[in-house]
Amino acid sequence: MERAVIDDADTQARRKAMVAEIESEVAATRDWIGKASLEPRVIAALNKVPRHLFVPPATQRDAYENRPQPIGHGQTISQPYMVAIMTDMAAPKPDSRVLEVGTGCGYQAAVLAELAERVYTIEVVPELARAAAARLEALGYDNVDVRVGDGALGWPEHAPYDAIVVTAAAWHRVPPALIAQLAPGGRLVVPVDRSKAAARYPFADQEQDLMVITKNAEGRVTERRVLPVAFVPLIEAENGPEIGAGDAGGRR
Repeated sequence: MERAVIDDADTQARRKAMVAEIESEVAATRDWIGKASLEPRVIAALNKVPRHLFVPPATQRDAYENRPQPIGHGQTISQPYMVAIMTDMAAPKPDSRVLEVGTGCGYQAAVLAELAERVYTIEVVPELARAAAARLEALGYDNVDVRVGDGALGWPEHAPYDAIVVTAAAWHRVPPALIAQLAPGGRLVVPVDRSKAAARYPFADQEQDLMVITKNAEGRVTERRVLPVAFVPLIEAENGPEIGAGDAGGRR
């Protein structure tokens, strides 16, 4: 299916300005993220995906501001900078199979779909999952599959994954199922909350770090702490924390 984009000159200019701001912030945080610029393919995807169509109509004018925004059901669309660096760190290739945990409105999935062969994305809130699936289909992203479920369990039927991107903060440890479903040579990008108390709205005092987990050919796992972040909590079946509208999905 050909991907449809509903755009005008003003929207294109605002998206271009957003990408320029992302590139500036990447350069400013080079000491944390380990690089001064994004991969050109990632920049091209950010310039292409119509972010304004992934937010509620009342906030579409603000869609290209470099900050997270509420999308309902206590969830947010992540800060564009955060989407950019997480995508870049996951390093999806044209033939990659990618798992996303936390579909939300579908924007991160769309960015990944511009770069990978297939994207599987899981959302715990049924209403968000259904809306995202319809939105992605309408925009022509026929290489994305959306599922309602507990993202901490992954999607084993389609494993292993060359890249996994988690858009909510895991509580104290990376879910073992996600590590198990990561392919040798793959990358798992995930925020981890190491706070003493479980996350509660408005998530102001959480101690979260963005982590990159890699697995070598022998299955050995290594992790790298990138930078402090602020995400809504990953809701797991066993210990799902309370959720509420918060300024999450961004850099601290």
